[in-house]
Amino acid sequence: MQTKSFYTVSLLMFFWLSTLLAQTHPDSLVIYKKEIVSELEKTNILNDSIVPDTLNKKEPTLLDKVKYKATDYVRINRKENKLYLYDNAELYYQDIELKAGIIILDYAVNEVTAGRIADSLGNLSQIPNFKQNNSEVNPDSLRFNFDSKKALIWNSKTAESGMNVFAAFTKKENDSVYYLKDAKVTTGGDLDKASYYFRIRKGKMVPNGKIVTGFTNMYIADIPTPIALPFAYFPTTQNQQSGFIFPTIGESNNRGYSLQNGGYYLALSKFYDLSLTGDYYSNGSYGFRADTKYRLMYNFGGNLSMRFENLISGERGLPDYSKSTVFNVRWTHSKDPKASPNSNFSASVNFGTSDYFRQSVNQLNSPNFLNNTLSSSVSYSKRFPGSPSVNMSMNANMNQNSSTKSVNLTLPTFQASMERIYPFQPKTKPKKGIFQNINFQYNTTAQNRTTFNDSLLFKKGMFKDAKRGMQHSIPLSTNFKIFKHFNMSASANYREVWTPTTVRYNNYDPRIDGVVKDTIKGFDAFRTYSFGLSMGTTVYGTLNFKPEKRIQSVRHTLRPSVSFGNAPSFDRYYDEYIDDIDGGIRQYTRFEGGLYGAPSLGKSKSMGISLANNFEAKVKSRDSTETELKKVQLIKTLNLNTGYNFLADSFKWSAVRASTGVDLFNKKMAINIAATLDPYALDDNNVRIDEFNIKNGTLFRVTRASLNTGYKFSSKDFGKNKDKKEDEEEEEEEEIDYFNERTSGGGRDDDLFGANISKTREEEEEEATKYPSYRTEVPWNINFTYSLSYNNNRKQNDFSNNSLMFSGDIDLTPKWSIGGSSGFDFKNHGFTYTQLRFNRDLDSWRLDFSWVPFSSRASWNFFIGIKSTMLSDIKYEKNREPDRRLR
Repeated sequence: MQTKSFYTVSLLMFFWLSTLLAQTHPDSLVIYKKEIVSELEKTNILNDSIVPDTLNKKEPTLLDKVKYKATDYVRINRKENKLYLYDNAELYYQDIELKAGIIILDYAVNEVTAGRIADSLGNLSQIPNFKQNNSEVNPDSLRFNFDSKKALIWNSKTAESGMNVFAAFTKKENDSVYYLKDAKVTTGGDLDKASYYFRIRKGKMVPNGKIVTGFTNMYIADIPTPIALPFAYFPTTQNQQSGFIFPTIGESNNRGYSLQNGGYYLALSKFYDLSLTGDYYSNGSYGFRADTKYRLMYNFGGNLSMRFENLISGERGLPDYSKSTVFNVRWTHSKDPKASPNSNFSASVNFGTSDYFRQSVNQLNSPNFLNNTLSSSVSYSKRFPGSPSVNMSMNANMNQNSSTKSVNLTLPTFQASMERIYPFQPKTKPKKGIFQNINFQYNTTAQNRTTFNDSLLFKKGMFKDAKRGMQHSIPLSTNFKIFKHFNMSASANYREVWTPTTVRYNNYDPRIDGVVKDTIKGFDAFRTYSFGLSMGTTVYGTLNFKPEKRIQSVRHTLRPSVSFGNAPSFDRYYDEYIDDIDGGIRQYTRFEGGLYGAPSLGKSKSMGISLANNFEAKVKSRDSTETELKKVQLIKTLNLNTGYNFLADSFKWSAVRASTGVDLFNKKMAINIAATLDPYALDDNNVRIDEFNIKNGTLFRVTRASLNTGYKFSSKDFGKNKDKKEDEEEEEEEEIDYFNERTSGGGRDDDLFGANISKTREEEEEEATKYPSYRTEVPWNINFTYSLSYNNNRKQNDFSNNSLMFSGDIDLTPKWSIGGSSGFDFKNHGFTYTQLRFNRDLDSWRLDFSWVPFSSRASWNFFIGIKSTMLSDIKYEKNREPDRRLR
């Protein structure tokens, strides 16, 4: 009995000492660890459907193949066939990487269990991180079988192509299938900070592929919303995949209810794709768009867009009913110079109905509403290296004017030229003198050009009045110096023109009381030649100031030049016919109206005079540490040009054309002024007469003048301690011209013509916050252009154009920005196209509102949607279209 009492007391003393040591000795953490391990083994992590004892017993070979480590301890229990890793535990096996606070490896059944650990305060930390291939999971705890590759995961956090997935329970079936229960999906970052998420009761996830779910609804600020679907599909792939483009459901004042921008996206290849979208309105209007992008690395790339709209307004049978059809085709193509250095193919096409941008109601076309011209060009060039080398090119060009409805088409233009040859050039010495500088070249051009109304586009009469021809020229020239400072140049030019048609005038026919003009088909040609001589020099004038002055010197550069031209008369190409009943004789050439003109009748002898000036200054820097002087441009250009015709019967002097340009405010503002000055006077009927205007008291009459200027500045220009290098880098980034709705449609690359609110799919990308905090500055920018045109040919004193256009943006807060663009027409006393814009950054969402308050384009557009391109179809858009009856 005493012995039993002794053992009982000893056992009690042992437990009491153990408890005391656990409170006072650092090694007491080991007991805490064992408690965690024991508790972890008791959890339902070890009680899954994957029952260990149902698996065949295997030799413990897995332990030899894994790599592991831990900060606190690593313990192998041979009896339990388990490996225990505690504190910053890591385990590596094949393509699997596992990190956690605690890891237990059961190498008898090849299973691993991982979880978090608690500190002395009971806070859990060191969340497990499981990586396999490109998949990464961050759960609270997990269990994984190395043989079946199956896993059970609790409270997992996964990032899938910009979307974060949080699931209370996940079952990993294999490398490509995960089953989710009670999950949340968001693009707003961490769930605790996300402004919204989609709650998924049950779902299936394919990593880097998709998430397919059952009943799903949206939560905003943890509040459920009625936005729900019986099933949902979330794309998570990083590769292009085909799929439907969800349309925007809306209502139009003029066309009723609508489905807009819905369709299908085809990921045809990694080299090209195709997007087919369309619009439909309940009144019968519809639109269709096809867009494709293609790119072959280190070879070529481009974009093709085709758009068609059938627009109906009003009710059929009523007076306000109207119907119109418009279309537009845009194509850009560029070739990588490295692919073939000696050849190039490029295209910049923008053609279609002349009033497409005015008639279209799509918000994407708003920035191009003020564009009056559509320009297209396609060109191919080829260089044949050698001595001499030959350059050849083939071009097609088309220009449309939406005001006049005229189309100028050149299809095609062929050009070829041979490299300039110096037949008397020394082989080892530089060229000197008249003889050694003699050179000649060969050029040829062929064109098929026509002008027609846009209603004939792609119709039979398109080339009815086309002009065709081919021109060859051989310029011969040499240059030399006289009196050391004068550069002389002498030239001669031979020209030969081929034409497929000529004209013939018959004598006066009294039966029709007129002259019959016949067009004769058949090859014909004429040949002309001319001579020229020019002389020029450069004169410098410098004005120096005192050393203590900030302006040290001003330099004036003067470049005068005089040229003479002489050509004989080519009378042999002229014939005569009787012009009227009185027997009047009139001369004509059968090459009249040709594409490359006609041979001249009578001799030609003329002189050209030009004078170019620029002014520069050298100033001291405001920074006293700078020792070098800074060069400042005072007047960029000041040019004067005129001419004199020695053989003219009257008006021998040509009008003087003057132009100047000045850059101000560190080249941020450019002012360009041009004027035409006529030396001849007007009579009492304002008709130009062969008398100098000096008799009226002035040397010249201003017959035409223009002024153009623009300036763009922002809050950065007034900031202190500006980093110039950063500013230059930002400017360079702004100059990059991507394929977008503005420039591809022929509009401006700024927002003076307005900006579109409805984004293309390429533009629907997440935008980083530019200004995380403001302190004392509010970012803003202003951009304006001013244009003035003056006409006074016959004393009409008319300002044909006098307008100011401006735009600006203000970021009121890091999340709020407002902007607008407008202008004022001083001639017509009214505002031009005006647009106001309001933007709100909602982190994972964006809100935009655009308003055109007045004019025939009066309209507004409201948009709110998710910024992520993965969920860009989740949006709400409402707009009021312009009333076409006001146009």
